[in-house]
Amino acid sequence: MLTHDEVVTRLCELLTPFKKEGVILESNTQLVADLGLDSMQVMELLSTIEDEFDISVPLNIVPEVRTVHDLADRISKLVVPAS
Repeated sequence: MLTHDEVVTRLCELLTPFKKEGVILESNTQLVADLGLDSMQVMELLSTIEDEFDISVPLNIVPEVRTVHDLADRISKLVVPAS
């Protein structure tokens, strides 16, 4: 099973295409305020996350997620350890 820190690291890698100049991708980076993600970019990111972690992300978590840390928390709860 992935650790929370490993999930944060992987999310930061996945967020690199959305990174704005001068923004450091880290656990407390805000997805909308710092990266300026719009609704289409959030959906694109969720699709990428689902593929990367082999999970299904419920859309009802989107309003609750503000930072990379928040997103990593939700993903960590959805990732099932390999059998």
